Amino acid sequence: MEKLMDAIVKPTMGPGLELRKVPVPEPGPGEVLIKIHKTAICGTDVHIYDWNKWSAERIHPGMTIGHEYVGEICQLGEGVTDWKVGQRVSGEGHITCGKCRACKTGNLQWCEKTNSVGVNRNGAFAEYLCLPTTNLVAISEDLDEDIVSFFDAFGNATHTALMYDLVGENVLITGAGPIGIMAAGIAKYAGARRVVITDLNDYRLGLAKTMGADVAVNTGREDLNEIMKQEGIFGGFDVGLEMSGAAPAFKQLVRSMKVGGNVSLLGLGNGETNFDFNDIINKGLTIKGIYGRKPDNWFKMIGMVQGGFDLHPVITHRYHYTEFEKGFEAMHSGMSGKVVLSWV
Repeated sequence: MEKLMDAIVKPTMGPGLELRKVPVPEPGPGEVLIKIHKTAICGTDVHIYDWNKWSAERIHPGMTIGHEYVGEICQLGEGVTDWKVGQRVSGEGHITCGKCRACKTGNLQWCEKTNSVGVNRNGAFAEYLCLPTTNLVAISEDLDEDIVSFFDAFGNATHTALMYDLVGENVLITGAGPIGIMAAGIAKYAGARRVVITDLNDYRLGLAKTMGADVAVNTGREDLNEIMKQEGIFGGFDVGLEMSGAAPAFKQLVRSMKVGGNVSLLGLGNGETNFDFNDIINKGLTIKGIYGRKPDNWFKMIGMVQGGFDLHPVITHRYHYTEFEKGFEAMHSGMSGKVVLSWV
């Protein structure tokens, strides 16, 4: 008799999600079956819920979504000998080919044939998930599962923030979504002189202050240039982290950088963004596009948390998975940080 499990799936080509009974997956060769303990809702999941243009081009109805999770191995696939049943794990959500030029040069985050959990294949918003052992990350018992549940997003923040040396630098972050909020904390933890974050959402700006931002600026009513003077930031910011994907935020960031400054771009825009190339050229800015996580980001993430970096303030809501609609409501409200769903 076929075993069934609860899963949150995309039922149709339109807004909404549905809790359904679906078959428990069977791990293939080189895979394990993970019993999910905790998951976290990502902005990508919200896009899938809303069925925006990005989702319509990628998501197939009937698929289980979700890619932020922690759990334990409950079954080993054929040939798996270096992992154990009962071992606590999370995992990299981008399953890569290992053969393309990006993979061969260690840049797995740019794999030409990436197969993403919860986007291209069934995801983690379910009682069980299958994952190749190449993507597993061992999670020690001293790590809080609520925190580990969103290591995927923490990894985005880590990759973006630590692209450049931050010690003694003035850092501007545009966009106080959960990843921007975490990046503010990382920048301060890594030794930045001043961390300034901008947004239009006072609630999330407040969370960013709690996570370590020195100054949170609502650009709808505050002048960033005046804030810079007050904070002793003359000549511009040393490092800029663009997390919003909003054209006005990117333009302000470029204008606020020092000559020779360094910029990381993580926020995905919605459509084309017009800007003046002269602003970048004349300042000699270095701009780096950021996607996903590099393999070593996982080690840095675990090390930071074990070393005392506290991510608990970014968690604002916790629900049982059967109340997932409340979780998405919190995300849609803008009055939330990370939303964690329990599957145990």
